[in-house]
Amino acid sequence: MNMILNKLSEIMGRKRIKMSDLARMTGLAKSTIFDFYHDKSRVLKLDTLSKVCWALECKVEDILEYIPDEEV
Repeated sequence: MNMILNKLSEIMGRKRIKMSDLARMTGLAKSTIFDFYHDKSRVLKLDTLSKVCWALECKVEDILEYIPDEEV
C-alpha cells in the first residue's frame, strides 16, 4: 500500500517550535495543528499546508513524503 509520511513533528522539533506557537503563527486552530502533528488528519487542506510551510519556512516535500509500494 502506498503511504504518505508526515514529518511535521520532526521539523517542528528541529526548529523547536511548539504546536501552540505554530497555531499562533499560522492563525490555524490548535486542534488542526494537533491533528496534523499527530498524523490524525483525514483531510489536509492546501491552505493549511501552505500556512504551515510559510511559518516553518519549508517546502511541502519537507513535511510530506510519498513512499511507493515497493519501499514500504
